[in-house]
Amino acid sequence: MKVEARIFDIVTVFAFLVAAIYGVMTHYMSGYGTEPVGLVALILTGGLALLAGSYLRFVSRRIEARPEDREDAEVSDGAGELGFFSPGSYWPIGLAASAALAGLALAFFHIWLLVIAVVSLLITIGGLVFEYHTGPNHD
Repeated sequence: MKVEARIFDIVTVFAFLVAAIYGVMTHYMSGYGTEPVGLVALILTGGLALLAGSYLRFVSRRIEARPEDREDAEVSDGAGELGFFSPGSYWPIGLAASAALAGLALAFFHIWLLVIAVVSLLITIGGLVFEYHTGPNHD
């Protein structure tokens, strides 16, 4: 995961550098001062990349090196089971419908519909996360 963390670090530095250049250039080249929306968007992009890169760096210190992270790894080192993937689930459809409902509620600014959408989002996210949860084992 160190490679992924480095990629996000590069994106972070790039976004902050472009934000600084953008802020200076819009301040001096436009007649209205610094353009705030693009500047904030670039700063938030850099912050989000910093957040993701920091998480990946944090996790990479606590797990053993994957075959992708080792120089001496063979292709066969990455073989094997990758994890459990649901063979079929209806929760993503409900999640998409709830997100679409939330988008419509925000677009038309209907607070009552937004409350319904947020509740349905929480229910469908919970259903998706706990779909295969069997509870604690009581021996």
